[in-house]
Formats: sequence, structure tokens, C-alpha cells
Amino acid sequence: MDLYIILGLERGATLGDIKRAYKRLARKFHPDINPGDRMAAAQFRQIAEAYETLSDPDRRQQYDTTGSAGRSDAGFTVGFEGFDFSVSAHGADASTFGELFADVFRQRDETRREAAAERGADLHHTLELGFEEAIRGGDHAVMVTRQARCRTCQGRGWMKVLETRCAPCHGTGVVKSARGHMVFSKPCRHCNGTGRHGQSRCPTCAGQQVETRAETMTLRTPAGLADGARIRVPDKGHAGRNGGEGGDLYVTVRVRPHPVFRREGDDLHVTVPIAVHEAALGAKIDVPALEGTARVRVPPGTQTGQRFRLRERGVPSPRDGRRGDLVVEVRLVLPKVLDERSKELLREFGRINEEDVRNPS
Repeated sequence: MDLYIILGLERGATLGDIKRAYKRLARKFHPDINPGDRMAAAQFRQIAEAYETLSDPDRRQQYDTTGSAGRSDAGFTVGFEGFDFSVSAHGADASTFGELFADVFRQRDETRREAAAERGADLHHTLELGFEEAIRGGDHAVMVTRQARCRTCQGRGWMKVLETRCAPCHGTGVVKSARGHMVFSKPCRHCNGTGRHGQSRCPTCAGQQVETRAETMTLRTPAGLADGARIRVPDKGHAGRNGGEGGDLYVTVRVRPHPVFRREGDDLHVTVPIAVHEAALGAKIDVPALEGTARVRVPPGTQTGQRFRLRERGVPSPRDGRRGDLVVEVRLVLPKVLDERSKELLREFGRINEEDVRNPS
């Protein structure tokens, strides 16, 4: 392709015309100004090749005579002769060449970060239940303070307003920075390169997309929860940003101990007293259970510490609903001997059973 046409020049253009045309086109098609645009990158290579050839008097003469650029197979390098990158065109406060490109990359990285969906953080809460409440299960009110999606802007972080011209870029959509003879243009970050403002930051969440809110929710606990059990409530943690999913709420259950029952797994343990004559002669005794009382048959000769198991009278499993057992442990309680008649009967009982007591086997 004609190198003059690439730079938009006539064949009689001066060296100054060539430099001005190159500066104008380089600002428009430079790869760092157009990240990811392959067509712009290819166009910039053609512009740089045309400038390299036409800015050199010998090579330009060869091109005008033969139509060949005369570059080697090793490729070409972009010439920046005549462009001052060390002296500011607008004083000491102008950006350096490196800062200008760093700013372009920084803006691109910030755009990626802003567009990335971000999952909300998980929340943790503790629910305290009574022993029988945990075994029965049911609904419980739980209050949590969480970052929820802003209701004013629906989690967008901005509100639609009457469209106005962007003041920082004067409605052009681009801002320019100069260093030496080079002038760089980049999209205005205030209006995202549109030159207009059609939205404003949400006044409720200040553009953060979320607002802190105290919420009361109903938590349904299964029957048979044990102390330390944890319940996961999906999407009830902090709200996500940029369309990300919300975190989860994890509720840890703390169960207060019972004055009578002791829990081991899904089994309930209870200790009950029995009298001497009940242990010796046998008896049927009533013991506490979850549903009031249960009857246990104590065989004759029962010893203190002996245990009796009542099947499926324990705690329902929160996994499959199957119930554990009720384990009853008996403790022998001696009566208070206050009268002579009772004392005499005990002495007689002792004389009769002395050998059995000394040698229980």
C-alpha cells in the first residue's frame, strides 16, 4: 500500500507534514491506547513503517524512485527522532512518558476489577435453645445485621438522572496528557468515554451497592439438634457486588443442659433412686421420660448402678428421625432409721443374710 496514503499525505509533503501526520495517527492507533484491538495494532505498524521510511531522506528518495521501502528482512523499528520525551510541554507537573502508559494500564486493570463479580462474605450467628426446644425442633426468630443489596438502586450503585455534559472532559469523552511533542488521549474515567453523564452515585449506598440492614428471619430447626450443631442458610450472608452471589449464614446451636437428663448421641441417660426393699424384692417403678413418665421393671436382687434400656424412648435423630434409647441407671437409697422397731428388723435382716452379704458370689 502507498506509504503516503497510509499517512494521509501528498507526495510533495514536507518533513514537518510527515511528523505532524505521524503524531496525529500514532495518538489514535497506538496499541496501548487501544488495548486488545488487533486492527488498531496492525494499523499502527503500517503507520510506523511509513513514518520510518518517509522521515529518512535517503529511504524516501529510494521509495519515490523504486516504490520499495528498502527495509531489511529483520523487520523495522519505530523511530521517535525529533520527539522529546524528557522535557514537559506543559511544565513540571505534566506526566512523564512512563506515567502516561502506566495510567493506561492502571485504568484497564481497574475496569477489570470493577466488572468482576464478587461473592459476599459468610455470616456466623449463635442460637441458644433449651434442652426440650432442641429435641422438639421448630421455628425460631433470628436477628442478623448484614450487608444487603441496596433497595434504592437495586444493587447497581448508581441512579439514572437527567443527562448532562461531562465537565472533566468537556463532553469529548477523552482526556489528553502531553509529554514533549507527544500527546496521549485516553477515555475519560468520569463518564467512561461517553462525554455525557446519565447516572449519578446512589445517595443511599454511596455507590457501594449494599447497605447495612438488621433483618429478622425465621429459622426452622429439625428435631433432635445437639449442642454445637450448625445450620447453613444459603444466600443470607452479606450480599455480593457486581452481580456476585451472596454469602451464607451459618447458625451454631447452643443447647442448655437439662437438670435430669444427660444426652449421649441420640440416647438419653437418667439416674433414679430405689429403696432397699425394691432392689431386694423387685418392683415396677416410674421413671422420667420425654413424654412424661415410663415404667421400668426392677428385678429382685438389683444392685446399685445397674442400668436398664428402654428402646426408642430417646432423642430423634436430626438426620433420619430414628429415635435413640432411654437408659435408666438405679441408685440404692438407704432409709433413715429413727425408731427401735426398724432398727431391730434391720439387725435381724443382717443376721439372716450376713453370709450372703460377705460372700455375694
